[in-house]
Amino acid sequence: MQIYEELVARGLIAQVTNEEEIKNLINNGKATFYIGFDPTADSLHVGHFMALCLMKRLQMAGNKPIALVGGGTGMIGDPSGRTDLRQMLTAETIEHNVECFKKQMSRFIDFGEGKAMLVNNKDWLLDLNYVEVLREVGACFSVNNMLRAECYKQRMEKGLSFLEFNYMIMQSYDFYHLFKEYGCNMQFGGDDQWSNMLGGTELIRKKLGKDAHAMTITLLLNSEGKKMGKTAKGAVWLDPDKTSPYDFFQYWRNVDDADVLKCIRMLTFLPLEEIDKMSGWEGSQLNKAKEILAYELTSLVHGKEEAEKAMSAAKAIFVSGGDSENMPSTQLEDSDFTDGAIGVMNLMVRCGLCKSNGEARRLIEQGGVSINDAKVTDSKAVVTEADFAEKGYIVIKKGKKVFHKAVK
Repeated sequence: MQIYEELVARGLIAQVTNEEEIKNLINNGKATFYIGFDPTADSLHVGHFMALCLMKRLQMAGNKPIALVGGGTGMIGDPSGRTDLRQMLTAETIEHNVECFKKQMSRFIDFGEGKAMLVNNKDWLLDLNYVEVLREVGACFSVNNMLRAECYKQRMEKGLSFLEFNYMIMQSYDFYHLFKEYGCNMQFGGDDQWSNMLGGTELIRKKLGKDAHAMTITLLLNSEGKKMGKTAKGAVWLDPDKTSPYDFFQYWRNVDDADVLKCIRMLTFLPLEEIDKMSGWEGSQLNKAKEILAYELTSLVHGKEEAEKAMSAAKAIFVSGGDSENMPSTQLEDSDFTDGAIGVMNLMVRCGLCKSNGEARRLIEQGGVSINDAKVTDSKAVVTEADFAEKGYIVIKKGKKVFHKAVK
């Protein structure tokens, strides 16, 4: 099976503009393609994970990736999938986020000489003259067509700023620039990016002639990948300082039964033949599949050593009920205690298990908190320094699957 057919079999391809030509380029290692990442935070999250894995797969097949970080577009903000205006970031914040992205991307993509490129669209967007853009680029876009784009339609009722309205033109210009300067003949993006991507393809053809070849492909990043990036606690980050390898492992270990094989197929590099054998797994076998998924993805992001530690910690917790040195932990300070005690609600917030005392209170009242295997039933309960005396720590259990060690 060639690489394009494998991408289809893994459920990664949603739409294409010219399947036969795209298939020929990819299967013969002749695609120079780009995917864009706007640096809206200081870490990539699992919503970006599918795109990174795709770049890795295509590079392994001989194609050349261009990872574009949006130092320029990040100053505008993509309205796709948004119900409100994005927070405006400073140039300094964007630059810091770009540097963080570069480091994380290097775990997936080989940026060695001639292998892949990492570019920042601030290098060309910020130097553009506004009037020249209006004349040279704006003339190629129909406002009527732009307003029919899904990314704009969903914002019209609540309000779409002129700032965001320009995002499609800027993203389209990115593809035009990469096509001219680097021979980039293909772009990939989530299904929420389809209109923006078609804008880039059309701009190339209008500016350079109908014979200019520029292809677009969209993936199931919005409906699948972006959904994967959210949990009750917020985004699941690739930065170990924001989401620990253990918590990253546990996120994938706890995916819904209905999603586990889909995730294995889309995100891991296990052979399809091996995955197909899992298609009939049920019950306890699905738990085994979840362990495989969690281990493979933790290994990709954090390395095999951290994946092994996370798996060992998970087994120690769930199999024997004991703790592990690799369990996520919080070091408490003397200042956390008042008269030798700390309230359980405060403790939950201090350990990052709840965002507020109100959330902690509701969780306790619903029977979702245990300390050292004893369920907490009183929201006013406290933990004393004496409770830490035996082991130097206590184990907090939130719900059925989240364990945390508070150390004193």
